[in-house]
Amino acid sequence: MQPVTVYSKNTSSRLVYVLDWIFNDVFKCGYHLILNEQDTTEFPFFISYGLELPNGLYIPDVGLLWEENIVHQKVDIDTWKGIPVIYSTDAADGLPFDLFSSVFYLLSRYEEYYDYTPDKHGRYPAEVSILFKHALLSRPLIDEWLLELYKLLKVHVSQLTLEPFAYRPTYDIDIAFSYKNKGFFRTSGAYIRSLLRGDVKSIVERSKVLSGGARDPFDCFGWLNSLHAETDVQPGYFILAALRTTAYDKNISPANPAMQSLIRELASEGRVGLHPSYFSTEATVFREEKNILEELTGRPISSSRQHYVRMKLPDTYRTLIDRGITNDWSMGYGAALGFRAGTSRPFYWFDLESGVQTMLRVHPFCFMDSTAHYELGLSAEEAFMELSNMSDKLQTVRGRLVTVFHNFSLGSEEEWKGWNKHYQELLIAAAKNKVRIADLT
Repeated sequence: MQPVTVYSKNTSSRLVYVLDWIFNDVFKCGYHLILNEQDTTEFPFFISYGLELPNGLYIPDVGLLWEENIVHQKVDIDTWKGIPVIYSTDAADGLPFDLFSSVFYLLSRYEEYYDYTPDKHGRYPAEVSILFKHALLSRPLIDEWLLELYKLLKVHVSQLTLEPFAYRPTYDIDIAFSYKNKGFFRTSGAYIRSLLRGDVKSIVERSKVLSGGARDPFDCFGWLNSLHAETDVQPGYFILAALRTTAYDKNISPANPAMQSLIRELASEGRVGLHPSYFSTEATVFREEKNILEELTGRPISSSRQHYVRMKLPDTYRTLIDRGITNDWSMGYGAALGFRAGTSRPFYWFDLESGVQTMLRVHPFCFMDSTAHYELGLSAEEAFMELSNMSDKLQTVRGRLVTVFHNFSLGSEEEWKGWNKHYQELLIAAAKNKVRIADLT
C-alpha cells in the first residue's frame, strides 16, 4: 500500500505518536516521514507540516509537538468547513489549523494534567473540559477532522482506507442480582431497612423472588444471551469482583457459587474484563479481584473499565499497565454523555509526563445508561434519542459506537421500564442493517 509522505522540519515523540495513530491505525496506509526539505522535490504530493512548499498539503505548526513540558495552553474555537477546530491560524492555503497538535491535545488528555477540583469520586469533571464548555462533547471532533483529511488525501493516495462504522455493546455487571444470593446478613438488613421505611412493596417483591415465585428484577442474563444470539453479537462484560462489600461495591461476592456460575456463563458467551472495585487502588485488592476472575474464566484478564469511571491521569493508567492490563474502556465521563477524548476510535495512551507512547490501548465510550438516567434525568425515550443522534454522527464519520449498559437497566425493575425494549430494538436494527460489530481488543 502506498504510504503518505509527511515533511516536517523536526521530529518528536509527540509528532510520531500522532502520525502513527492517524496513518497506521486509522487510515491503515502507513507514512514516510522526511526531515530534509530538499527531499520533498522527489514527491508529486506530500503533507508539509509547518512550511508551505510546492505540491505539499500545508498543515500549520503551532509548536505544541516540540514542547517537552506541560504548560497551560490557550485554546480557542474556530471553524473549518463548518466543523469546530482548535489551534487555528490565518493560513491562506492548506488547512487553517494545526490538525496534528489538535489531535495530540485531545488524545493525550492534555487538559486533565492541569490543576482542577475533582468531583466527589475524585474524577476530572466534564464541566471543565474545553469540549463541554463549548457544547461540543456530543461531537466526535477528531473523527470529523480526519474524515475531511481523508477526502483531501484520497485524491492523491488512491489506496487510502477508512473502515466503516462499527458498534461495540459492553456491559458493567456491578450488581448481578437485586435480591438473590445476598446472604443472610445483607438480606436481613435489607428487610429491616424496608420495614423502617414502611416500604411494603419491596418487602413483598423480595419475598416473592427469594421464594422462587418471581424472577429477580436484575436478572436479565438469559434474555441478553438470546438477544446476542439473535443479533450475532459477542458481548463484552466488565465484572465487579470485589471480595468485600462497601458503600460503593455492592456486588455479589465472587466467592458465592451462584456468582461463580454466572461469571462462567458470561465468559462462555463473550469476553470478560475486570471492573476494579472502588478501593482497588491498593495493589493487593486489585490483584485478588483479577486473580479470581482469571481462575473462574480460565483466561487471562487484560481488559478493564474503572468502577464509577474513577480515574486520574497519569496515575490510574500507569497502575493498570503495572498490573497487566493492556486494554482500558474507561475513556468517558460518569456524569456526562459524549466523547471525552474527542474521538470514538481506540488509541494508545500517551504518558504526557514521561513523554512516551505506552502499550495501553484506550477504548472510548460515549453513552452510559446510568449517566443518562441518574445524572441527566433522561427518560428511556430521551436517552435513546441522544444515543441515536450520536450514532448518526458516528455513521457519517465512520466511527465506532461503544455503549455501556448495566444488567439492572435491562431487567424488569419499574424504575427502568422501557429501557430493555429500546435496547432490543437497537441491537436488532444494527443486525438488520449489517452494522459491523467492533472487536473487543
